[in-house]
This record gives sequence, structure tokens and C-alpha cells, in this order.
Amino acid sequence: MSRRTPVHSAISEPNTGNGVGGDVSQEKQKKLLQAETGHFSMIRTLHLADLITELNGFCGFMSVLSSMRYLTEPESIGNVWLALAFMPFGLFFDFMDGRVARWRKKSSLMGQELDSLADLISFGVAPAVAAFAIGIRTFADHLFLSFFVLCGLTRLARFNVTAAVLPKDKTGKSKYFEGTPIPTSLSIASLMAYWVSQGWIHENLPWGTILKGTVLEFHPVVLLFALWGCLMVSKTLRIPKP
Repeated sequence: MSRRTPVHSAISEPNTGNGVGGDVSQEKQKKLLQAETGHFSMIRTLHLADLITELNGFCGFMSVLSSMRYLTEPESIGNVWLALAFMPFGLFFDFMDGRVARWRKKSSLMGQELDSLADLISFGVAPAVAAFAIGIRTFADHLFLSFFVLCGLTRLARFNVTAAVLPKDKTGKSKYFEGTPIPTSLSIASLMAYWVSQGWIHENLPWGTILKGTVLEFHPVVLLFALWGCLMVSKTLRIPKP
């Protein structure tokens, strides 16, 4: 998972002779964001890496739409495969945006925020919607899936707040992740892909249901999402960055 910190980052503009080049770049971006020069003036503040991040969000939303299309066309299992396939494409763009930012030595004020929002769609909302599409959809299931998405939201917000204070290496990158990065939810997406390939969806979901016929009825497999949510918000779990 790529992460781009907009202030005091290792990715900055070259020094211009008037102080740190990154600070000059940030001030320029602030002025552009505050300027009222037209409806699309905000686009001028985006860098190539930001546009790649937008493609991550695009893949996540296309995954959601594919899951929704399957709900309206349950005979078309191909839509489930599309929903699951768009997620790793989102991961590819999530990886590439950081690479491009470091290559071009440019970052934007909105880069980190865009990154987190795109990740929430592609690796939080999209897997939860895919799970709903294949049959994890009792009321209790809804609560567990909501917990997973909210944990992802909380984990990304915490990263944005703490990125500047986490220990850094010589290149300016944080040495570790606090909690599992949200793209690791693709592990659950891979598992769902296996279930789909075996026909284990809807009434054939592994391990069936518990408390069937009650308001607390749920599918035990949804506990994977709850567990992943807990891992994402863990404060003590530290995963070294590659």
C-alpha cells in the first residue's frame, strides 16, 4: 500500500534557494486551492500521482457497481467475478501512485487524502458489498460488515493523523504500519473468489448460518470481516514496511 504524506515528505520539489522546495510547493498549492478562478481550478493542483490514485477509486466504485448489477441479474455470475477482479486492479494503482510520486519528486496537499478515500472504496466498501452480493445479508451480517467498513475508515483516518509522528527511515518513509493496512482485505476477496468458483454462495456459503430464524441470525464467515476490522484498528500490531 502506498502512502504519500503531503508535509515534510521525502517526496518534495527540488530546493529553489528560498528554503525547502517542498514548503514552496505546498504554499503554491494552497494558493491555487484558495483561488476562485473557475469551476475546475482545483484540477490544477493535482499531480500525475493523484490522477493514478483516482483510478484506484474508479476500480473500487466499478467493483461496487458490478456487485449491484449481480443483485439485479442473479443469473449473471460474471458480474461477481468482475466485482472481485476490480479490487486487485485498485491495488495496482494504489501501488503505482506512490512510485510515480517518488519518481517525479512531486506530491500534492490532496494526495494523502485522495489515497485514503480511494482505499476506503476499493478495499473497504467494495469487499463488503461483494460479500452482501454473494449472500452474506442477514441483519446481523449487516452489522458485522458495517463494523468492518468503519474500522477501515478509522484506520485510514488514524494514519492521516499519525503519519507525521511515526518513526521514519532515512528516506522519510514510516518504518511500520500500525494495524494491518486496509488493502490486506484483498485476502478476504480472494477467499470469496474461491467460494464463487466452488459454487459456495447464497445458501451454500461455508458453515451455513447460526441462530437461523431469529433476529440474530448470521453467517459465521462474516466473522472474518469482523476479525479483519479488529486487526486494522489495532494499536499494538506493528507491521514493518517493505
